[in-house]
Amino acid sequence: MEKYRCSVCNWVYDEEAEGQDFDSLPDDFTCPVCGAPKSAFASEAGAKGKEDIKTTVAEKIIEQLEVFGVKYVYGIPGDSNLPLIEAIRKSENIRFILTRHEETAAFMASAHGKMTGELGVCMSIAGPGCTNLITGLMDAATDRSPVLAFAGQIPEVYLGSEAFQEIDQIELFKPFTEFAETIARENQALKLVTMATKYAFKKPGVSVLSTPTDILAEKLDEKVYSIEKRVFSNKVAPKDEDVQKAADLINGCQKVTLFAGWGSRHSGKLIKELSAKMNAPVATTSRAKGVVHENDRFSLGVLGSIGSKHAAKAIKNCDLIVIMGSGFRQANLVPSGIKIVQIDIDSTKLGKTFDVDAGIVGDADLVLQKLLPLIEKKEENTEFLEYIDKMKQAHHEELEAESNDLSIPINSGYVIQAIKRHADKDAIICVDVGDHTYWFYKKFMCEGQRTFMSANIASMGFALPAALSAKLDYPDKQVICVTGDGGFAMLMGDFTTAVREALGINVIVFNDGKLKNIKKEQLRDNYPEYGVSFPNPDFAEFANSAGGEGYRIEEPKDLDAALKKAFSSEKAALIEVVVDPDKMAASTKRVD
Repeated sequence: MEKYRCSVCNWVYDEEAEGQDFDSLPDDFTCPVCGAPKSAFASEAGAKGKEDIKTTVAEKIIEQLEVFGVKYVYGIPGDSNLPLIEAIRKSENIRFILTRHEETAAFMASAHGKMTGELGVCMSIAGPGCTNLITGLMDAATDRSPVLAFAGQIPEVYLGSEAFQEIDQIELFKPFTEFAETIARENQALKLVTMATKYAFKKPGVSVLSTPTDILAEKLDEKVYSIEKRVFSNKVAPKDEDVQKAADLINGCQKVTLFAGWGSRHSGKLIKELSAKMNAPVATTSRAKGVVHENDRFSLGVLGSIGSKHAAKAIKNCDLIVIMGSGFRQANLVPSGIKIVQIDIDSTKLGKTFDVDAGIVGDADLVLQKLLPLIEKKEENTEFLEYIDKMKQAHHEELEAESNDLSIPINSGYVIQAIKRHADKDAIICVDVGDHTYWFYKKFMCEGQRTFMSANIASMGFALPAALSAKLDYPDKQVICVTGDGGFAMLMGDFTTAVREALGINVIVFNDGKLKNIKKEQLRDNYPEYGVSFPNPDFAEFANSAGGEGYRIEEPKDLDAALKKAFSSEKAALIEVVVDPDKMAASTKRVD
C-alpha cells in the first residue's frame, strides 16, 4: 500500500487508511483539504530520493540571490509567495523590506538599481499584487535600471483554470520586460534566476519570474551558480575608427558644447578634463544633473524643458555638440545646422531624432578615455563664453533674489534655496514629478549632491520610495525627498515604512493644494483650470502620528529653523511648506 501527497497543501492520501488504491479513484477526485485535482498528487514512494533533501526551491532561489550580491527584497507577503518569505527569514544576508504598496516596492527596486548599478529585487503576490508592480517596473524599464521581480503565482496545477487571483502574468509583463518566464519545475529554478539576472543587466532593464507557490515549496538540492562564472559586465568598447572620426570633427570646430547624459554619470572627471582642454561649456540632462559641479566655470546646468535658459542659449550658439550617454529626445532644443557627435552604449539611440555627423557605440567612460588624448587644446572663444557668463550671472542674481524673498504665500524658489543652504555636499536628493520638479532642476545648484528622478515615464510617487531605498543603501548620507502634495499623497502610507525601518529621510512637501503642473498645461492649451484642486490633510500631523517628525511651514521666516531641526534628527522627518498656488515655474524652450 502506498501514500500519495498533494503537492499544493501536502495532505497525504494513505491507501491503507482509505481502503482504496489511489489509481482506482475517479478522475474528478480532488484533495479534500485544498481541492487540488488528482494530477497534483505524487507517490511518496516515488519521492524517496528526496527524503534527505533539506532545502526547498524558494530557499535555493534566495541562496542564489545572495551569491549575486542582493541585500534587500522589497514587497508584500501573501499566500502565493510565502515560501520565498520564509526563505528570506532564514537568510543571514538578505533583508525583507515590507512596504505598504507593491508600487513602492517596485520603485524601491528601480531606485536601488539606478543608485548602485546593482540588481534591485521586489516581489508580490498573485493577481492584484502583480498589477500593482507595473508602474514601478515601467520606471525601471524606461530608465534602464536592473530589476528582478518575483511575481507570486497560484499553484502550477491550477494554471489555466481561471482560479482565484489567476492572471496571465507573462502576457502582462512581456511587453516591457527583457525576460519573463514561469518557474514551472523545480529543476528550472536556478537556471531561470540566473538568466533573469543576466537579462536585467544586459540593457539594463526588467526581468520577471512567475513563481507558482507549489513549485517554490518543492525540494531542491542543486548547487547555486558562481557570479564570477555566470554574470559578466556589459560594457562596450568603441571602435578606434569611430573615435578618430569624432576627434577630427571636434578638432575642426571652434565653439563646442558638451552634453552629458545618464550614460556618462560615472565620467564626471573625464568630462571636466575634456571641457578644460577645449574651453567648452557643459550641459547635462536632468538625470545627469550634478555630474559636473554646477558652480564650475564651464557648467551650464540642465538642458531641457526643466533646465536653464543659458544652457539652451549655449546650444544655439555653438558649432558642434558632443552628446555623451543620452538618446536626447528633445530635438526641439537643437537648432538646425549644428554638427553632432553622439556617444551611446545602444546603437539604436544614435541618430534617433536628428542627424548625427559622428556616432560612437560604446560605454561613455571607455569612449572618453580614448577620445581625450586625440582632442587638440583649444583657445578660449571669448565672445562665445562671455555671453554665456552674462546669462549665468543673471541666473545667479535670480537665485539670490529668491533666497531673500520672504513673500507670503511662500515662493517655491525660496524653498529650493533654503534646501540648498541645509543640504550636505554629498546628499542624495530624490525628486518627484510636478511643478516643484521645474523649480528644483532650474534653481538648485549641485555641488556634489546626487539627484534621482523618474525620468522617462515621469511617474508621480517615485521620490518617497526612492528616498527609502537610498537611506537603506547609504545610511550615513543625508537623504532628501523633494515632492509635491499630489505625488506624496499617492504613496504617503510608506512614510510609516521609513519610521518602522528607522530610516532618517527628510521629506519636503510643496503643498499648493493642487496639481499645479497640470494647471500649467491647461493654461498653456487655453483651457480653464478644472479638476486639479483638492483639500489636503495636515501632512505634518500625519508624520507626527506615524512616529516621525512633522513641521508645517506657512511663513518663510520659519523654514530654516525647521530644516535645521529635521536635517539634524535621526528620525524620519517631513517638512510641509505651504507654497504659492499661482506662481509656476516656466518650461524652457529653444532660444532663437
